[in-house]
Amino acid sequence: MRVLYVPPGTDTAVAEPLNSEVVGKQYDVSATLLAELPNWFATHDDEDEDDLSAFQQQLARDLERDLPHLDELCALACDLWPADEGLAIAYIGGYADDEVITSIAEQTLAGREKAGEIVIPVTSWYSHVEKERYRLASEWMSLARFPVADEFYYGSFVVRHDDLAAERLDKALSVTEFSE
Repeated sequence: MRVLYVPPGTDTAVAEPLNSEVVGKQYDVSATLLAELPNWFATHDDEDEDDLSAFQQQLARDLERDLPHLDELCALACDLWPADEGLAIAYIGGYADDEVITSIAEQTLAGREKAGEIVIPVTSWYSHVEKERYRLASEWMSLARFPVADEFYYGSFVVRHDDLAAERLDKALSVTEFSE
């Protein structure tokens, strides 16, 4: 399978299939541009400050200091690219899903512990994961996210920014999530 861009107005013809047994139904494809802001933007106003960890509280203060017009930025993005009410079969690009980043963070910390680089007391495991998630969220991006088999499983392909820039797609990870 491959994707090929054909400029509007170009004459095209449907090719004859090489093997008619493997040809499925033809579907029209369309795309919609959506604004996707990082999930950590929501930390600044979605939750009561008492419900946030010390790290999340510090992050909210840092956001307020560094992005004093964050609410206006979010409103502008939503005005320019309103949420689509249609059914999306796949999402191309964007921020890596929280569940994916959490999985990578847990695996990274567990690997570092196993290698003897760090020791994390059980009582502070989640605070370490939270900090690692935040760090990794700026390193990883989503190539694609799509439902697998039914509405409860999702597949994702994620890659580090530097690996994508260097065209090292062999470094991309495939992750399956369960949403229920």
